[in-house]
Amino acid sequence: MNEQRKDILDMLAEGKITAAEAEQLIAALERDQPPAATSLDARPKGKAKYLRVLVDAVEGGEPIRVNVRVPLQLLRAGVRLAALIPPQALGKANAELNKSGVPFDLTQLKPEQLEALVDHLDEMTVDIDQADAKVRVFCE
Repeated sequence: MNEQRKDILDMLAEGKITAAEAEQLIAALERDQPPAATSLDARPKGKAKYLRVLVDAVEGGEPIRVNVRVPLQLLRAGVRLAALIPPQALGKANAELNKSGVPFDLTQLKPEQLEALVDHLDEMTVDIDQADAKVRVFCE
C-alpha cells in the first residue's frame, strides 16, 4: 500500500473525513497514478510466453548487462523431446552435466514440473554476492 493511500485510511479511521470523502480521495490518487502494468516489476497476468533473465552489474568499473529472452514453447518442446531420449543416453548426459558442475537429472524432468516452475517465477528471488549487481528471473 502506498503512503498516500495509508494516510487517507488513517484520516478515515480517526474520523477526520467521511467514507465518501476517503473514496473520492483514493479515486483521485488512482487517476494520478500510471497503470500498474507499465511497471518493470509487474507482468500482465495470463499465459506467459517468455522466460527472461536480466543481469545488471559492474565489473572492473564497467557496466555489464545481460538480457536473455527464451520462448517458453522452446523449453516445453525440449522437455517433451527429452522423454524420447533413450535412458542410456540420458545417463551419459547426466554424467557429463555433473562433471561440468551442473548437478541436474534429465530423467526427472517432466512437462508438469516446467509449468509449475513458470507459475512460481513471480515469487522467485535471486541472491547474489555483489552489492552493485541485480539479477531478475521472471516470465512475461
